[in-house]
Amino acid sequence: MARYTGPVCRLCRRQGMKLFLKGERCFTPKCAVERRPMPPGDHGQRRRKVSEYGEHLKEKQKARAIYGVLERQFRRHFQDAQRQAGATGENLLKLLETRLDNVVYRLGFADSRNQARQLVTHGHIQLNGRRTDIASALVRQGDVISVMPRSRETEYFKVVGETLAKKSVPRWLELDPAALSGRVLTPPSREDIETNVNEQLIVEFYSR
Repeated sequence: MARYTGPVCRLCRRQGMKLFLKGERCFTPKCAVERRPMPPGDHGQRRRKVSEYGEHLKEKQKARAIYGVLERQFRRHFQDAQRQAGATGENLLKLLETRLDNVVYRLGFADSRNQARQLVTHGHIQLNGRRTDIASALVRQGDVISVMPRSRETEYFKVVGETLAKKSVPRWLELDPAALSGRVLTPPSREDIETNVNEQLIVEFYSR
């Protein structure tokens, strides 16, 4: 599976804002955005005028970085969003939000989407009682996402189980901390998606 393997803090610095790609580290003084708030590279402190195309591209790259999706798959999600009824931008965010790796992250089983993707691909997650290792699988209303029985005995999930009760999940999801499982109550609406992305700029980027 193709994925970005470079330094993720560089992506945050390029955007000039925290994308919360490293879990708990993003909330500490070690966060690269706080230590070095300028863009990466030798010429990071130069002030450049960004074109309209640059603004659209930057927003698209931000969404890709947040959800950890490469260009080919991101474009495929956009094409799927275009075929659905309603606003394309909102449809795109809903598709990204209902990816299995993102739902595992939203339920609190992982500290970041990257870690959630690793849990899925390593076979620790089951969807509706069946082991699923496809991070891009889309969940639907009524689907149950849970930790594999054999994985619940690992030290990692024992620690996760102790902290789940203190975590809050989006209102479109339901969490059962004791069973290490969650359920999709309803498809997410735009108001439920807290991701700081201007989806209209992404639509304009692909529509140029």
